[in-house]
Amino acid sequence: MEKLGMNLLKTKLRTNMLKKIFVLFISIVLLLGCNKEIKKFESEKFLFGTYIRMTVYDSDEKLAKESMEKAFDEIARIDQKFNSKVPESVIGKLNSLEDKSVKLDEEGKYLFNEVNKMYELSNRKYDITIEPLLKVWGFGEVGKLSVPTFEEIKKAQETIDFSKVKIEGDNLIIESPVKSIDTGSFLKGYAVQKAKEKLKEAGIKSAFITSISSIDVIGTKPEKKPWRIGVQNPQSPDQILGVVELNDESMGVSGDYQTYVEIDGERYHHILDKTTGCPIVDKKMVLVICDNAFIADMYSTAFFTMPIEKIISYAEKDQKMKVLVVDKDMRIFKSKNLEFFEK
Repeated sequence: MEKLGMNLLKTKLRTNMLKKIFVLFISIVLLLGCNKEIKKFESEKFLFGTYIRMTVYDSDEKLAKESMEKAFDEIARIDQKFNSKVPESVIGKLNSLEDKSVKLDEEGKYLFNEVNKMYELSNRKYDITIEPLLKVWGFGEVGKLSVPTFEEIKKAQETIDFSKVKIEGDNLIIESPVKSIDTGSFLKGYAVQKAKEKLKEAGIKSAFITSISSIDVIGTKPEKKPWRIGVQNPQSPDQILGVVELNDESMGVSGDYQTYVEIDGERYHHILDKTTGCPIVDKKMVLVICDNAFIADMYSTAFFTMPIEKIISYAEKDQKMKVLVVDKDMRIFKSKNLEFFEK
């Protein structure tokens, strides 16, 4: 009986020892799994007429590279599908057709319904039918340019009116005298937003996408550090005005230094007031941070057309939105919830 008891005791001790060894083994495996080295992966492609760059932090090189490729494919899809500068796109075809009507899918309806909201918000000054004025000022033209005459501006203004762009059933229709739509003020932001969604779907937890004027981030940088973004000085774009921090947020920037033409030694930027026909002069830059790159891109342009006090007032009603405005005299205005670290 005593011998049997000793054997049972030895068996129990061996069982306990095996359990401890197993727990230790599992702990080591989990520890090794948690300590996989997080690496930085970068990629860049030329789309939308500019270089779009992505940075992904992950321990899985294959996942990081494949997810970036899928994200770039999504940007290319949107570029080819909706970009007004692409003749074969939905909008490229609409602009060239005589009857000015094309069929839209649900994605297209969503885009233009959101554009219409921004049109109304801006007191109808954010207008994507503004291409005739851009042409009058020489944007996209080659050769010697001149400041347009009053008559040239007035003639261009007669064909600008987004209220003539309508969704009827599944069709996007442009009514006369409007002839074309320009997607430049919103489509790149939408593409960046959709690229972010592709990265998230793939399981990426930390990433950065930039097309210069549209920026989007997933989560934070490794070690829970926020993404620190240098904001260009609109008066001296090669210098930094200050820094903002992003945490799973999107940023859109519109500035008088981004796209411009030079006429007789003077610069004229591309953000035009359709009521005057001339570049807007009271601001140099508008920066918008929110939770969607598509919306941030549109807001930054729409806000550029609005009085500064209305911009700040509107932004502060939306707790998720942060805004920075630099006026013509380089004075800085910002919403209360924006932390801006001036240089």
